[in-house]
Parts: sequence; C-alpha cells; structure tokens
Amino acid sequence: MGESRKSDFLEAKSAVHVPEMSWAQSWEDTVKSMEVEVSKGLHAEELRKRRQLFGQNMLSQVKPKSSFNILINQFRNLIVFFLFAAASVAFMFGDHIEGFAIVIVIFINAAIGFVTELKGIRSIEALRKLGSVSSRVRRNGTVSEIPAKDLVPGDIVILEGGDVVTADLRIVTSSKLQADESVLTGESLPVEKSPEVLPEKISLAERTNLLFKGTALTRGSGEAVVIATGMQTELGKISSLVEQTLEEETPLEKRLNQLANWLIMISLGLAVVVVISGIVGGRDMVLMVETGIALAVASIPEGLPIVATIALARGVWRMAKRNALIKELAAVETLGATSVICTDKTGTLTENRLTVVELILDSGKILIDANSDDAENIFVTESGTSLMPHENSPLQNAIEVSVLCNNASLSDSREEDKAVGDPLEIAFLTMAAKAGFTQTETVGKYPEEKEVAFDSEIKMMATYHRADSGFRVAVKGAPESVLESCASLLTAGGDQKLTEDIRKKWMGQNESMAARGLRVLALAEKDTQNIHDEPYKNLKLIGLVGLMDPPREDVREAIQLCRDAGIRVIMATGDQVVTARAIGKAVGLVQEDDAPVIHGLDFKQAAELSADEKDHITSVNLFARVNPSQKLDLIALHREKHAIVAMTGDGVNDAPALKNADIGIAMGKRGTQVAREAADMILKDDAFSSIVHAVEQGRIIFKNIRAFVIYLLSCNLSEIMVVTVAAFLGLPLPLLPLQILFLNIVTDVFPALALAAGESNPGIMKQPPREKHTPILTKEHWIHVTGYGAMITCAALGALLISLYVLGLPERESVTISFLTLAFAQLWHVFNMRERSSAIFNNAIIRNPFIWGALALCTILLFLTLYVPILSSVLKVANPGFQGMALMFGMSLLPLVAGQLFISLFRSR
Repeated sequence: MGESRKSDFLEAKSAVHVPEMSWAQSWEDTVKSMEVEVSKGLHAEELRKRRQLFGQNMLSQVKPKSSFNILINQFRNLIVFFLFAAASVAFMFGDHIEGFAIVIVIFINAAIGFVTELKGIRSIEALRKLGSVSSRVRRNGTVSEIPAKDLVPGDIVILEGGDVVTADLRIVTSSKLQADESVLTGESLPVEKSPEVLPEKISLAERTNLLFKGTALTRGSGEAVVIATGMQTELGKISSLVEQTLEEETPLEKRLNQLANWLIMISLGLAVVVVISGIVGGRDMVLMVETGIALAVASIPEGLPIVATIALARGVWRMAKRNALIKELAAVETLGATSVICTDKTGTLTENRLTVVELILDSGKILIDANSDDAENIFVTESGTSLMPHENSPLQNAIEVSVLCNNASLSDSREEDKAVGDPLEIAFLTMAAKAGFTQTETVGKYPEEKEVAFDSEIKMMATYHRADSGFRVAVKGAPESVLESCASLLTAGGDQKLTEDIRKKWMGQNESMAARGLRVLALAEKDTQNIHDEPYKNLKLIGLVGLMDPPREDVREAIQLCRDAGIRVIMATGDQVVTARAIGKAVGLVQEDDAPVIHGLDFKQAAELSADEKDHITSVNLFARVNPSQKLDLIALHREKHAIVAMTGDGVNDAPALKNADIGIAMGKRGTQVAREAADMILKDDAFSSIVHAVEQGRIIFKNIRAFVIYLLSCNLSEIMVVTVAAFLGLPLPLLPLQILFLNIVTDVFPALALAAGESNPGIMKQPPREKHTPILTKEHWIHVTGYGAMITCAALGALLISLYVLGLPERESVTISFLTLAFAQLWHVFNMRERSSAIFNNAIIRNPFIWGALALCTILLFLTLYVPILSSVLKVANPGFQGMALMFGMSLLPLVAGQLFISLFRSR
C-alpha cells in the first residue's frame, strides 16, 4: 500500500472511529463508536461519505504475466547477451552466415522457453475461480442484497450458515454460529462464534467474536457490523505482505549466470591475448581477427541455453504428468536442491475434513477406519479383532445415536464434498453409512419428533425420536457436560450404575484423548414416555467419540522419503499446540509424545531473537498458532543457515511465505487463489507425495545439467585449445569460426540433449541435498573438463600434424581431418559422462536410447558436410580420401579410451 493510500485510510478510520481492538470491547461500544444503529443500518448520505473515504471492498488484483514479458525473459541471460555481441562482430566483419547462424540459435532457445513457460502459466491461470459474491445488509431500515464490493465500515450484515464472509466483522448477535477459518488461520475445525468480549492479547485464531473476510459460515445465523474492508481486512494485510515480498533468482539462475560470467571473461581474455600477440608477431591482421572471432565463438557453448531450456522443459512436462504445474522453468531445479520443506498442516498434511477415528465403550477402545471399503475392517479393537455393529449392542447404539442426534445430510452418493451441515456431524454420518446405517433408514426407524438445539452454555444437543414404547432421546455434547447428566452406563451385559469413581475414569479417558489432539464428544441416550421430559437428566452413557482431521494416507511415507533424502520437513500451522503435536507424530515428523512445539505467542520477531534463540527455533520441527509474518521469519531464519527452503500450503495465510520461499508449492484443489498466485508450483492433486517426486525430478535434472555442462565445456575447451595452440605454433587454423559454430549448435547439442534426457539412478533420493552455494561445476569437475579437453585437443592436433607432415595432404583436406577428428572425438566423448560408480558396459549412458539416436543423427550430419556441395562450400571442407578418413576415425577414438582409463583409475582411488 502506498503512503498516500495508507494516510487516506487512517484519516477515514479516524473520521468514522473504527476501533483498533474491537474484540476487546462490547459490540455496543463498537457500534456506538462507528455511529450506526443496528436496527436501521447506515443511511444514504452516510453511505456516500464512507464510500468516498474507504473505497471499494476489494483486494489488489494480481496482474497476470503477459506473453510479451514471458518472451523478453528468455533473453535475460548473460550467455545470450554475449551471443548477440558475437553475432554483431560477425556482421561487422562481413561474416553474415556466422552472424545469422548465431541469431538463429538465440531465437530457437527463446522459442522453446517461451512456449513451455507460457503453457505452464496459462494452465495455472485456468485454475482461477471466477464469480461474484454478494452480502445481505440492513440499510435505511431495510434488508437488501448488494455486491460485496459495495460494503463499507459500519454496514450491518445479516448472516446465515453457508455464507461467505465478505469483510471483517464484529459479531452483534449470534445463534449457533460457526465459521470455517482454515484458509486464514489453519484451524481445521469449525470455530464457534459469539458476541462475548475477549482479552486484548490473544491470537487471530482465538478472536471468536470476529468474522474474517474469505472465511465461510458452516452453521447458525446472526448479525454483525463491518469493521474493515478491502486491503484493511486480515486477508488484505496478508495480500499486502505478498506484494511486499520480492522475488529472487532461483539457485540455477544464479549458477548459470555465475558460469556465464566466467566463460565471458575467459573468452574475452583469450581472444585479446591471441589476437594482440599474433598482430605483434607480424601475422596477417584479418587472419588474427578471424582467429579472435573463432576463439570467442569456441569459448561460449552456444548449445548451453538450448539444452538447459529443453532439460528444464522436459522436467516441467514430466511433472505435469504427475499433477505438478510449474510457473517458471528454473524453479524445477530448485526443488532438487531443497533442504527444508516448511509445510502447513490443514489440507496439506491432513485431508481438511473431520473423521471419526476412535470410539471408547465400556468394553474398551475401538479404532475406526471410516475410509475402509470392507465393512469388517471399519471397527477394530486394539487387539485386532473386527467388530460388526449388528453383533455388538453398545456399538450399534453409538452409531444410531450419532445419526439420530444430527442435523447434517449426506448425498445419495455418500460423497463428503457434497454433504451439507456441520463437518463434525457429517463425519458421524459418513462413519455410519460405511457401517451400513444410512440416515434415511435410521431416521425412518426412529422418526424425529422434537429437537433441543445445541446450547453453547451447557454444550449439549438432544433429539426425541418415536420408538415402539414411547420416545428415544439421543444426546451428544461435551464429555464433561454429558457425564454430569448421566446416571448409568451402557455395557454389553446391560445398564450399570455410573458411580463417582467410574465417572472420574471416563473423564480421564476424555483428557487422554484430548491430549492426543482428538476432538472428543460423548454420546448418551434414554427412553421416556413423555416428550416434554427434561432431556439432560438420568441419561445413559454410551461412550466417547474421538474425531480428527486425519493425515493423508501417503504423507507418512513421503516424509520418510524426505528424511532418507536428507530433507527436513517442518510443520507451521495456525492450529493448537496439542493438535500440531498429534499430527506431527502421526505423520512421522516427531517420535516423542512430548515433542517440542513453539507457540506463536512465544515466537518473537526475528530482529529481537538472540543467536541461541535462533538456533533453538531452527532445531524445532513443529510450530502452532503462527501467523503469516512469523512464517516469513521462520523461512528467513532457515535461509540464514544456508538452507534452500520450499514452502507448501493452501490457505490465504500461507501466501506470503509461499512467495518468499526459494520455491512455493500451492495446492490446486483446495488451495485459495491467493496461494496459487504466490506459488512457483501448483499440485493439481494436492498430494504431498507429489512433492517428493518433484524433488527427485529436480535432482535428476541437476545431475543431467551437470553432465551436459561438463560435456559441452570440455568440447568447447578442446576447440579453444586447438585454435590457441595452432595460433602460437604458426599452424593453419585447424577449425574455422563457422565450423566451430556448426559443432557447437549441431553435433554438440544432440548428445547434450540426450544427456539431459537421462533417467534417475536408484540411489538419487538416498543422497543429501546439495549445499546452497555449490556451483554447477566444482573444482573437481573443472579438472575433469580440463583433462577431457586436453585429450580431445591432442587427438585433433595430432590428426592435423600427421595429415600435413606425414601424409602430405593439402591444407583444406588437413583442416577437414582435424575438424572431423574433433567432431567424432566429441561424439564418442559422451560415453565418458557415465557415473564413476557405474560399469563400462552397464551404465545409464549405454542404456539411454537417446544417446544412440543422437550419435546416429550427428554422424549423418557430419558426412553430409562432406558430400552435400552447399554445406562443404559454406564450411570449407573437402573429402580427405580413405587414408584421411581412417586417420580421423583412429585419432577420434583415443580420447574415449583415455577417458575410460581415467574414470577407472579415479574409481579405484
């Protein structure tokens, strides 16, 4: 938000007296300070004034990246800039063919990157939800429906279950009001809302007398006054955090730019030294300028941008098949370097739906798998015995009461995403339906005659149902309230008196379940002859039910794979401490029952933390009740420790962290639009396990990039050394500039592309992630590049010298032999790119069909240069005859033999 806009808002806020902490004062005081009557609402003149002061109730819109900007980004690369410069020099000296060839290479690279990125971004834009939202307000004493964008502070909003909250509101009246705030706070369960005054120092998730823009009402009704609109809402503040977060270069972009800098410096240095020394030595100036251009062209691997782009694009296409959409190509490789994954809980590690997981009866604990398709495995005792409800009276009663005392409804298809009602009650119906107790049949057997609605003070609900002899009363509620109302306990052998000792035992069970992060409810019932009988007296306790937002089935295995790969997974949620610890243990993030969890209230601002406190925070895996700015601090602290951080999430509260992380990963199904806009990658299937596959793909891509960079640079270094040594020895140029360009963009590129298409080795996800500042090529790799380049140089110069001074061939034929020797030596050199741990005849290079295809294609292209007149004329080559061809083939094999010996010696060491 700009300073002028911010000052305008503060002036407007002061004029209307919008309270700073409305949750800490009564709704009467809030309404009074905002100068509005609840029974009448704002009048027309006041509306006009406030609309001018506050503007429309809208968030800042994210401008989609244009096709033009995507195209321009393809040219923002130092190697591309240098290639443009080389093309310009070629045009200046009249080498138009060379100049056009370089320009064509540049635009081929740009076209590949443009098409791939455009496809990814347009796919992501297709995920955006379109539609308008309206609100019901009271204005001038009349209730009407208006577009949500027209709301202003002071409007009185009429609320009903199912509504989307369109501004920040202070509740005035409420009746059984609940809100789903998971997208904003991470709280997986619906939050009960009421107008009661709250303390000043409480977290956002605990402000139960406020409703927030972007959340949804799951049940109940009420009225509320608008206290913030647009960018001043909590949702708007998060959006502004996203806007303030600067995008950084990915690690791959940094490494490629670093490599480009080195190549450009080496290129310019060599060219200048060779040209000046040649001119000073009395050699022809035109020849030396041509030599300088040859060196400049030779030192830059023109194929590198193309191969890197295609390697990344192939990774994008592969990931798309695994339901992962990538916005920018370079983000693919970043995944492979990830060392910390900071993830939200709700909807990411968990399914974002309540599920019944446990039932405590007098006979003991019953574990419930409501996802099982086998009825015999839904209810299982701790000892592993399957229970069938129709054969177990207490279990059957528990299921029936959970269906009868229920206001939700399932669709005929029993799909939870098409259910209507409170998520807790939907969970009961889902469990019962899987066990064969449909809502229609159960209620048909016991028709409902009366309901006593849930009372937030006594925390219970009851329904009366007609039975054969009178009425069956079904009750559910908070365990402490239900236990207090019970006089007996249902057992397999009949009813048993509920003594004080037994009551304490059940309270202990309740506390134990709650400590494990379960949402606990008690079920009870009684029979009565009188429908007007008090519902909460002399009840019969059936048992306790434990519900939770369950972990996704594949998450535990995915987290173990991350651990095997040396990647830390950290959970940062807006949920409660006990829930964070329970889910953390369930998915394998922690092993201890008392694992440390840092509460948001104990998480100081990063600037206030001591070194020891920073070390403590970065050693903890679980964080609860954290807000968006604290997630940003958490990412920053790990990045200070040189970690590459990936952030996953689906809620509005995750958006700033998604944008600030090295790579942000949003959920495509459950993810909010704000989260998807901020992320670098979107998972269409919302599966955490897809992240592991993406990390593996990123590692494969980096391994392949390193392989083809070593390959391309060793080939280019051989060209530089051949030209440089020949220039100092006074030999004819063994390679002409256009011949070098032909090698760099034709015969070098296809084997490099084949290397880029290489598959994973089985142990790639057993290795630790790379260090953050590890370059593409380490000192060891540069030694390999130099060694391989020297081998190829010796072969090419040896062929040139033998053809000139032993075979006595003319200069053009001799240069052709050195050109072809270098070309085929570079082709065979691809087999030197096998991993040191692999066997000579059983490795990924040998098994790669693209390698053999590339070799066949390049061989054909090289022979075409000899036998197609226009090509031989442009490249200035001539058929060297049988002797020359035999010499060429023999000399070209020497670097392959030497390279294999080098790898074997290195492996033995």
